[in-house]
Amino acid sequence: MIAFDLDNTLADSKSPIAGRMAALLGELLTRLQVCVISGGSFEQFRTQLLHRLVVSPASLGALHLLPTCGTRYYRYGVDAEEWRQVYAEDISPKDKAVIVAALDQGAATLGFQNARLWGSQVEDRGSQVTFSALGQNAPVAEKEAWDPDDTKKRTLRDLVATEIPGFEVRVGGSTSIDVTRHGIDKAYGMTMLIAHLGIAKADVLFVGDRLEQGGNDHPVAAMGVDCVAVTRWQDTALLVETILAVT
Repeated sequence: MIAFDLDNTLADSKSPIAGRMAALLGELLTRLQVCVISGGSFEQFRTQLLHRLVVSPASLGALHLLPTCGTRYYRYGVDAEEWRQVYAEDISPKDKAVIVAALDQGAATLGFQNARLWGSQVEDRGSQVTFSALGQNAPVAEKEAWDPDDTKKRTLRDLVATEIPGFEVRVGGSTSIDVTRHGIDKAYGMTMLIAHLGIAKADVLFVGDRLEQGGNDHPVAAMGVDCVAVTRWQDTALLVETILAVT
């Protein structure tokens, strides 16, 4: 199985995958199991990924979707031709209030609430709460310019993590911080999927752009899965082309 992050791995942040990537994934799905695990919601997966794929129902059966950093798992039912939720590790309303308060306070302390916004800064994704410094719908160019060296995100992550030690707080996309229940992260999602498919960690390759300590891809590397670091979807496209050439 090959597992991918979504933003800045398969596509530009919050953007649909390119035609080149859609074609490569379509071919990959005819040969291997494919997983996409990212901080976005399932609805975001539909917009960025599913609406761009042109594949058969049988190929969709080889695609495993783990939105909100693996706190949810969706599998395509070939017979019913629909996506079904396998599990969801939702956060309680009480805990969400604690998380939102910590994110708001951290953003205020660092002056991030004064930025121009495209949508809300804090989004409740059910099993994950996400802070996006410029809002959920900010243009890609604005997001890339806001924190090119990740200093702002890491500072916010460290500050918020000290306020809510009972939760997982990790750097997400270009401007985002993802918060999930303690122990529920991408390593949890990958572990659940590996068990569900009855395969070994050695059978998995993970591709992502946030493999550094504190990044939301790091738990996958820490659990011993082989990983490839990328910085943009074009890097991933070259990798997939290489894999297809030898499989």
